[in-house]
Amino acid sequence: MPVTIHDVARRAKVSASTVSRALGASHHVRGTTRDRVLAAARELGYQPNPAAQSLITGKTGNIGIVVPDLGNPFYTGVLRGVQSRARAGGYAVFFADCEEDASAEEALVRSMARQVDGVIICAPFSSDTQLNGLRSVTSLTLLNRRLRGVPAVFMDSAGGMKQVVDHLAALGHRRCAYLNGPHNAWSNRERRRGLRAAAARRHVAVVEFGPFEPKFSGGVQAADLALASGVSAVIAYNDLMALGVLSRLADRRVAVPDEMSVVGFDNLLYAAVCAPPLTTVAMPMEAGGRAAVDLLLAGVGTPADGDPTPCRELSTNLIVRATTAPAPDSSSAARPAPPPGPGKVTDTDD
Repeated sequence: MPVTIHDVARRAKVSASTVSRALGASHHVRGTTRDRVLAAARELGYQPNPAAQSLITGKTGNIGIVVPDLGNPFYTGVLRGVQSRARAGGYAVFFADCEEDASAEEALVRSMARQVDGVIICAPFSSDTQLNGLRSVTSLTLLNRRLRGVPAVFMDSAGGMKQVVDHLAALGHRRCAYLNGPHNAWSNRERRRGLRAAAARRHVAVVEFGPFEPKFSGGVQAADLALASGVSAVIAYNDLMALGVLSRLADRRVAVPDEMSVVGFDNLLYAAVCAPPLTTVAMPMEAGGRAAVDLLLAGVGTPADGDPTPCRELSTNLIVRATTAPAPDSSSAARPAPPPGPGKVTDTDD
């Protein structure tokens, strides 16, 4: 038979209510009594009932995380970090996929709020208004999104993009394409910000296309547009899109990197094992998940007016592999002008 709270009470020679207080709200019990109760619980192998404990402490022992797309290995990496740190803290993790839908994301957080002590929202699609509304139903921590008053973890996308542009410029590339991810994604805005600043400094012209779905199919769709624009390098929003670009370029018998260089973002496992291996920016996925749990479990909630909001920024780094090489001998001036329509030219040579 399982050990009950009454068994612990008899062993410790106290009441069952004292055992409850000692196990759940120990500051209400004298030190010597608490130590005797805890020793009795250990000797008997007593395991508190989670539901009963939550009634005592007001805590569920659970946290939640909502991600945009569980099919994207980037978020699987984040989840590994979340699970690792939560387990170490004695928490269980509930996770859900909002399928890149802001309304579904909001509904999932509201539903989780009844069962968890707080929720991590990874790369939120919700508006600032929606997120501010969610702050009233549970503790929030954001990953790769900035919102005043909400604890957040950022991965330095802008800094990673600076490294990409510096690398390509050093290889002699003077005209590059950028394949945008979702138009409302904070990470995409940060990457564009870093791209434009670095391109201006390095006198590199950038042709922007998209937005595209941040998936393999999005890269396949974008590759023909980039190829027709006369660029010598393609920078994709993420690795999945970059893999789609590589596939389409192979179909069209465009040699990578001799005729076209390709760069991704994230450093998924696929990036290292594809052929040729992909040059990409390593994003600290697991570290980001662990840091988000740390902020959430710190119990910061919504800070008082004037108090700084806890935030952590994690560095990124470029991983140079076989999809980038010196620009072809033909200069960018000899290449055709980009077509009108979906491509937007940011010419920084002026």
